[in-house]
Amino acid sequence: MPAPTKADGVPDAKPTSQPSQKSMTKAERRELQERQRAAKLAQKTVQGGPSAGKELNQSKPPKTPSTSQKKSVDTNGSGTAKLPQTKDTTNYPAVATDDNTAVSRGLQIFSHFGLPKPIGHAIKGDIHPAIIRLGLLFSEFRICGSNARCIATLTAFKSVIQDYTTPPNNTLSRHLMTHLSPQITHLVSARPMSVTMGNAIRQLKLEISGSDIDMVEQDAKDALCQKIDNYIRDRIIIADEVIQELAGKKIKDGDVILTYARSSVVEKILLNAHEEGKRFSVIVVDSRSLLEGKALLRNLTKVEPPIPCTYALLPALPSLMTQVTTVLLGAHSLSANGAVYSRAGTALVAMIAKTHSVPVMVCCETYKFSEGVMLDGFGKNELAPVRFSTPPKHSPILPATPNLDILNPLYDLTPPSSITAVVTEVGLIPPSSISSIPLALGRTTL
Repeated sequence: MPAPTKADGVPDAKPTSQPSQKSMTKAERRELQERQRAAKLAQKTVQGGPSAGKELNQSKPPKTPSTSQKKSVDTNGSGTAKLPQTKDTTNYPAVATDDNTAVSRGLQIFSHFGLPKPIGHAIKGDIHPAIIRLGLLFSEFRICGSNARCIATLTAFKSVIQDYTTPPNNTLSRHLMTHLSPQITHLVSARPMSVTMGNAIRQLKLEISGSDIDMVEQDAKDALCQKIDNYIRDRIIIADEVIQELAGKKIKDGDVILTYARSSVVEKILLNAHEEGKRFSVIVVDSRSLLEGKALLRNLTKVEPPIPCTYALLPALPSLMTQVTTVLLGAHSLSANGAVYSRAGTALVAMIAKTHSVPVMVCCETYKFSEGVMLDGFGKNELAPVRFSTPPKHSPILPATPNLDILNPLYDLTPPSSITAVVTEVGLIPPSSISSIPLALGRTTL
């Protein structure tokens, strides 16, 4: 089919295209539009002179898909007509904003991770001062650990509840839920919510909704604060004491206990076993970016007499595992399929221990259990702030690479096959029996 000329191509396209519009395929219509556009552009080039040359240069990228479009039409028909157009629209923004996004050009597989928030982020809504202070502590990583974050959150909510006043023509059981929503949103904007915080907030909302509307407001607030104290006492403090007793029975004289990073429960277990007179040594394995094992090492060596400890980084783990008798690990949360969601590096420790036939015990309170199922650490995670990725002062400085991004995921997922037992306040259970935990607590859900 010969291309129409400038004199008769454009006028003839209208009467010929309208009657046969339905009979033409999408590729043929697209080709006709490209011919019309090329004819108009040639006419502007002849009439406009040098100024039209710029338009011609600007119109070159759109002509590239038309060339590939014709090739795809000739080979594959109308089914491939959309492919060049899709590729074209996705490439232009990347080229246009290449200078602005050169620093944050990360892989798309990590784009859904919880990004670190800047310190002093914007405050939206009526936020209590205690929540603002807690949000700063979260964003600066001054408060780390699932237990510490949960206790701090519930303590701040006690201040929010005590300073709350029910507006006229409202009830506390309904309006307080609305008042807490921006407080929770502010904490989440400072750092992604942990599983423990989510479970505690869910229980608090349940208690608020069940408040008696006929009760005096101050009495209702005092009752809610008392329930918060009971939750912290029963689900965290007393649960840790029971776990200390159960896990302490597995520690014998002469044992070599290996632990990774820092877990508040594991730290209490080791200190409690030392107070009971047991003589054992501890290997603290640590890794960047948080290096939490240093704090655990200080606490274990400042007691009298100090606990013999060895501090090593994660690459030295295979050479140390031959001396270990038991591995004690903490947990951020425990999924319904028995997988442990904990600090990044925990999965490597558990897997190497399994290859050396060393028992791995995960110490986890029942309020850390999640009804969701996790299969890997890529579906949900959080990135450490950039300041934790900077090398030490005396280390060699890496040359600046524009296409290099440093990613520090804070958590990973340990498969249940690498775990020997999970130590909870309801007893030692295998990871495959996680579904029995709600029944052991006398409820249908956690």
